[in-house]
Amino acid sequence: MEIISLLEKIEDIVEEASKLPMSSKVLIDKHEVLEIITEMRIKLPDEIKQASWIKEERQRILSETQAEASNIINDAMHRQELLIDDHELTKLAEQHAREIEEKARRTAFEVKKETIEYCDKLFARTQDGLESMLKQLLENREELNKM
Repeated sequence: MEIISLLEKIEDIVEEASKLPMSSKVLIDKHEVLEIITEMRIKLPDEIKQASWIKEERQRILSETQAEASNIINDAMHRQELLIDDHELTKLAEQHAREIEEKARRTAFEVKKETIEYCDKLFARTQDGLESMLKQLLENREELNKM
């Protein structure tokens, strides 16, 4: 900022000025100091405008950053909720799959059991039929041998 360098000039003028004996007062060139003060007055509005613009720009950037951070947080929370929902759905789907699998096992066991019972009955009838045929064959052979 130019105002600071002008203040430093005034400070240098005061530091380098001739001192009055027996006091802390100094002799300075009135015209030189007034010229610097006039220059400061001219530049001060520009410096204030620039500082004001910097302040406004800082505030705008902060607001944008806060809004962006808020959006990021909201998006993250929404994604988290979706993931939780997905997780809940996954858990429900897994539970449903386990129930279907268990039902399929029970059904397969029942079908196997009924198949074994059916085959056993079929074999028993076949055995009865074969025993009856065997008995008939034996009787027929005996009759043949009697002739």
